[in-house]
Amino acid sequence: MKSKFYQSVRERFIRYAKIDTQSCAGADTVPSTQKQFDLAKLLLKELEEMGASDIFLDEHCCLYAKLPSNIKDRNVRSIGYLGHLDVSPDAASAGISPHVLENYGGGDIVLNADKGIVMEASLYPRLSMYIGQDLILSDGTTLLGGDDKAAIAAIMAMAERYTEHPEIPHGDICIGFLPDEEVGLCGAKLFDIERFGAEAAYTLDGDGVGEFFEETFNGEEAFVAIKGLNVHPGTAKDIMRNAVEIAADFIAMLPAMERPQHTSGREGFYHPTSIMGSVEEAEIRLILRDHDGLRLEERHNYLVKCAETLNARLGEGSVSIKFVPGYRSMKPVVDKHPYLTEYALRAMRDCGIQPRISPMRGGTDGAVLSQRGLPCPNITAGYENAHGRFEFVPVESMAKNAELLLRLNQIYAEEFLNT
Repeated sequence: MKSKFYQSVRERFIRYAKIDTQSCAGADTVPSTQKQFDLAKLLLKELEEMGASDIFLDEHCCLYAKLPSNIKDRNVRSIGYLGHLDVSPDAASAGISPHVLENYGGGDIVLNADKGIVMEASLYPRLSMYIGQDLILSDGTTLLGGDDKAAIAAIMAMAERYTEHPEIPHGDICIGFLPDEEVGLCGAKLFDIERFGAEAAYTLDGDGVGEFFEETFNGEEAFVAIKGLNVHPGTAKDIMRNAVEIAADFIAMLPAMERPQHTSGREGFYHPTSIMGSVEEAEIRLILRDHDGLRLEERHNYLVKCAETLNARLGEGSVSIKFVPGYRSMKPVVDKHPYLTEYALRAMRDCGIQPRISPMRGGTDGAVLSQRGLPCPNITAGYENAHGRFEFVPVESMAKNAELLLRLNQIYAEEFLNT
């Protein structure tokens, strides 16, 4: 028996996934790519057709809408749901060609026979969790965009349900779609919380259905600039200072086991994400992550110490660091509003989902929004293998999330109808 949301989320996701909304790291505008407006404008039109109110698309590609409360003379909480428009720049996104593998039978999946692209079940053991379900896949040459269009499809399917059944009681339901989450949570920094109108909200982002995140990493970015000295290698003795080698020395000073590939749970890390340069100059980009804010500060100070150590040997100014503040965990804010977690977990159980609370090893728009005063924990969106060519989205997961949001809204309404 297919969920009442099955067809809606399936059709919506395929339609949204075909629109290239890849963001661009390092851009100095928000949105970082104008093509994110292509999806935002489509969603705006669909929300208008549904009869949503207060629809507005701003110059930063933040889209706002509301389903007004139909509960009169009661102060029902206004609750919001948020997804992000962009897809990751970590893999190709032009020409996404989604297709549905119905009733997955287990084992390897041939994504592209012509190019010999196969998703091997042995490399992706979570595939076995979805035997018997319908999986949406790319053709193996691009990512799929489940992160975060699976969330958008579920939110829009939920909204559609209320327009089809206006008799279902609910408070104000605020809907927001933001740009550039994948490249620094930039949209969340410019999102107009007052216009959004929610007392509290949930982002939908992350892997399989059922996980709930009250906290994220605390994050920071560091750019290490290295000045070398280049002369002809034939006469370089006691003169040359090779910036590439100095960069390698700097990275070697980082604790070897405190890297992403060696950490899990609440363990933080140092993560060099790029290195580029020449003998004359080089730059290292790193991200620092830790669930403990004080520990993140210690990581920051350790990088400063590494630079000081190299400068003492090579000369002052050889190594300098520019730190860019990132996001902070939403936990201190969310903890002040325990109903956000209580109601979400109750809704999951009511929908037959076994909830799992764990620390999120990453960030969401909700981390920035919580810092800015809008409490915003995270419900996972139901995609798998994000940011890569072997990403997939179970249709049943999106349908289950739409059902979950419907039940969550009912719980918020019942909070006041039963008093």
